[in-house]
Amino acid sequence: QVQVMESGGDSVQAGGSLRLSCVVSGLSYSHFLLPWFRRAPGKEREGFAAVGGVGSTNYANSVKGRFTISIDFVKNTLYLQMNALKPEDTAMYYCAAKESYAYYAVPPLGADEYTNWGLGTQVTVSS
Repeated sequence: QVQVMESGGDSVQAGGSLRLSCVVSGLSYSHFLLPWFRRAPGKEREGFAAVGGVGSTNYANSVKGRFTISIDFVKNTLYLQMNALKPEDTAMYYCAAKESYAYYAVPPLGADEYTNWGLGTQVTVSS
């Protein structure tokens, strides 16, 4: 059974940095899709970063150049390094997971693609 659990959310000032973690269990090595999503108050859930088992990544324009997704296979942990944070980055952040034996040159960011979700971790960026 695939399970994910996020941590690392905090309150930071604009321009600051934060690293989120997501411990993943139940996935086959290299056969996965692991994305980050966020939901801001009053807004739709947004998929903004994803990584596939072959190392391919995909970023939404809203975070490209500021956020970096990575994996530590030894620790079974997905990371999200967030730099140059803005107040509009304030949201509940979720990781998700999908076991996949397909090759994705561009890992998908659509929520419908994923069935295993964490409970979220809150990020608040103040101006």
